[in-house]
Amino acid sequence: MYRAVWQRRVFIQSFKTSAELKDRRVVVTGLGVISPVGCTVHKAWSTILGGGCGIVQLEDERYNNLPCQVAGLIQEGKDAQKFDLTSHFSKSELRSMAPATAYAIIAAQEALQDARWFPEEEKLKQMTGVAVGMGMIDLVDVCETAEALKKGYNRVSPFFVPRILPNMAAGQISIKYGFRGPNHTVSTACATGAHAVGDAFRFVQRGDADVMICGGAEACICPLSIAGFCRLRALSTSYNKTPEKASRPFDKGRDGFVMGEGSAMLVLEELHHALSRGANIYAEILGYGLSGDAYHLTAPKEDGTGAILAMSRALKDAKLHPHDIGYINAHATSTPVGDAIESTAIKTLFGTHCNKLAVSSTKGAHGHLLGAAGNLEAVFTVMACHTAWLPPTINLDNPEESMNLNYVPNKKQEWFGGIKRFALKNAFGFGGTNASICIAEYREK
Repeated sequence: MYRAVWQRRVFIQSFKTSAELKDRRVVVTGLGVISPVGCTVHKAWSTILGGGCGIVQLEDERYNNLPCQVAGLIQEGKDAQKFDLTSHFSKSELRSMAPATAYAIIAAQEALQDARWFPEEEKLKQMTGVAVGMGMIDLVDVCETAEALKKGYNRVSPFFVPRILPNMAAGQISIKYGFRGPNHTVSTACATGAHAVGDAFRFVQRGDADVMICGGAEACICPLSIAGFCRLRALSTSYNKTPEKASRPFDKGRDGFVMGEGSAMLVLEELHHALSRGANIYAEILGYGLSGDAYHLTAPKEDGTGAILAMSRALKDAKLHPHDIGYINAHATSTPVGDAIESTAIKTLFGTHCNKLAVSSTKGAHGHLLGAAGNLEAVFTVMACHTAWLPPTINLDNPEESMNLNYVPNKKQEWFGGIKRFALKNAFGFGGTNASICIAEYREK
């Protein structure tokens, strides 16, 4: 009997501890970006605020017979040369990793340097985790290896399987820095990056880690993937000669999304842990909402139920109300159906508050990074909360009359009003998977 009473007390104490852990505040202390609009956070944010665009025409002749011939490629330097991974990794290192993994490592390096977090003590490494997602594996690698196998078994690389496993970006980062906290991977199509950030937020909030490096990576621009999405009629096909105009969220002339590539990483940290070491704090993560449409493989439910549930649950988790939100970084990919449904969801949930709400999509500038979209755009949402500048929706020349929201058309806007800046970041994926993250300006309570 004594043992039973003791076990009950332990259970009650554990329950109380879990409840108390939910009050742990989670802040953003580091950011890293490699993207079509810039290969550092500073460059990417400057390009976004300036209304720049990183979408280009695909010059490889293999794309000549495909309906879509534009994409958001990672470029660097004054001459906008294609990004060269050999300047960052040795040949032997590149043999063991897919390009998406390499992008994740580069973005993680910048984020960790920004956060000044390279722990050497074992107990600190054990409380530092990684949550990195990937939407699609490297299709080029799969095709090339399939061809190699036709020539002989020994032509198949021993690194083939590790290169195509979605969790290898998280694994490589964990190994590189010796992080022994949660090692977590998400693959939820175009909601991947947002889910990775949200899950990392929960890991820190509940005490599974004090620091998490989180985000997503994608590098799947190739003729096969372009062809596949074209067959779905998902990609833009009307602007092959004017690629900078191809991605146009919320605009009447939108005809599909533009694929992009890259990675973005955030360092999330428990507040007292960050303050104790004098870390720079960009913003605070307040809430995380998830939902399923339970409707269709590729199309969202017409009434926006999935988006409404994700946003409302993020608000509930953050203990906020719709009228507290000043900005929404939309998922809006530039598809005729998706953008309209997201607008409907926003108008339904926020009602009369919509006239005080700003909504924008930065995908006009960098395209849709699929599994790395939600995290890249979360970085821009963090920067909006931090700097009080709202990123524009470029190429928004003719908004639909029924979608009458402030979409921050073509030029950045200063974030006015409100005692404190609160934002939502939306991300939705094929299969009806949805995520919304509540991000706020950091202020000490």
